[in-house]
Amino acid sequence: MLYLADAVVFVHFFWILFLFFGGIWGRKSRPVRVLHIGGLALALVIQVFDLYCPLTYFEVYLRSKNNPAGTYAGSFITHYAERLIYLDLSRGVIVSGTILLCGFNLWLYAGKKKS
Repeated sequence: MLYLADAVVFVHFFWILFLFFGGIWGRKSRPVRVLHIGGLALALVIQVFDLYCPLTYFEVYLRSKNNPAGTYAGSFITHYAERLIYLDLSRGVIVSGTILLCGFNLWLYAGKKKS
C-alpha cells in the first residue's frame, strides 16, 4: 500500500504541474483544454471552500492502511515531492494564487488564435 500511496503523491505532483502549465498544451488541443479548464475549476472550488483534493484523501487513506500511527515512511523523493505539494502557506495566499492562476489561463485561452 505504501508504494501505491507514493504513486498517488507523484500523480498529485504532476497534476499540479499540469494545472500550472497545461494552458500551453491546451491551446493546441481541445481535449487537453477541456481537462485543464475543468481541473482549474475544481482547484478553485477546492480552495474557495477550503476542501482537500480527492487525491489527498486517497493518499491519506492508503498511508493509514499501511501505518495507522501516521509516521512518515517512504522514499526521500516522495518526501520532497510532498513538501512541494503541501506548501506551508496561509489559506489566503493559496486562494489568491489559485485565482491568479485561473485568471492567467483564462487570458491565455482568450488569446488563442482561431485555426
